[in-house]
Amino acid sequence: MYHSKISGLGFYVPSNVVTNDDLSKIIDTNDAWIQERTGIRERRHIIKGEDTTTSMGVKAARVAIERAGIDKNDIDFIVFATLSPDYYFPGPGVLVQKELGLRTVGALDVRNQCSGFVYALSVADQYIKTGMYKNILVIGSEVHSSGLDMTTRGRNVSVIFGDGAGAAVLSREEDLTKGILSTHLHSEGIHAEELALTAPGMGGRWVSDIVADNDPDDESYFPHMNGQFVFKNAVVRFAEVIHEGLEANNLKISDIDMLIPHQANLRISQFIQQKFGLNDDQVYNNIQKYGNTTAASVPIALTEAWEKGKIKSGDTVVLAAFGSGFTWASAIIKW
Repeated sequence: MYHSKISGLGFYVPSNVVTNDDLSKIIDTNDAWIQERTGIRERRHIIKGEDTTTSMGVKAARVAIERAGIDKNDIDFIVFATLSPDYYFPGPGVLVQKELGLRTVGALDVRNQCSGFVYALSVADQYIKTGMYKNILVIGSEVHSSGLDMTTRGRNVSVIFGDGAGAAVLSREEDLTKGILSTHLHSEGIHAEELALTAPGMGGRWVSDIVADNDPDDESYFPHMNGQFVFKNAVVRFAEVIHEGLEANNLKISDIDMLIPHQANLRISQFIQQKFGLNDDQVYNNIQKYGNTTAASVPIALTEAWEKGKIKSGDTVVLAAFGSGFTWASAIIKW
């Protein structure tokens, strides 16, 4: 039995910055309203034709592979988490294999939305623990901007989300006191439609193109979110799954050196921070700059925190996420 460790991290966000003031020009909203409810000041949106879910994942992956100090052909497997694939099928995992010019390794796609990266990390961890693979590329990447209702009708959802990608290389670690100590996954499908996009799969078309061919009052092609209900469930499940991970490893809240929560809403993160009595140096948030990037949010935040020297060797790092499904998950890591 082995452990897996994160040997390399990378992220990519589009250069196109969309501020709250920019949104206020096309939506009946304002900077103060958005910041008060979400903590978001700006987010990144792709420019059509320049970036895709796959291309952003590839850019993040190249950085992670380089930082892992391995050759691309040392990658044994790919796990790609997204809710916004370039095509209805195939998924982006195989497209990454093609774009990076990797060997004909396996590629798996994970569709667990906001919890996607932690789920993907858990899958990769199991493959490495069994000895089946040695180096696995795990990616979370999302293009939300092409699928949002950018009108006043959709403002409660559309102001929240941004585009971006994060990637990690998981590698075999023979020291069982280091690496990913455990992962914990849950779902509660009874609430699936409280945060969902219920229209049929859209393939590679932009939502605006689809709506132009259909009833303009048809809202089924845009995400629906029962915001208050999601918030109330999120703060409970975040706390539960973090406690679950700590207890599984005989750790206490005081052992947490860094908590990387899914960047769903700054108010959720602040609630959890206060509930656990953590200081600002123990929690990393960047939703203010990037918005909610769903499956990309945890790897983007984890990479930034590591780049800034906020995560050091020997630290206990906790990843936690909650989102559509409902699904929620945590990972306990000894760095």
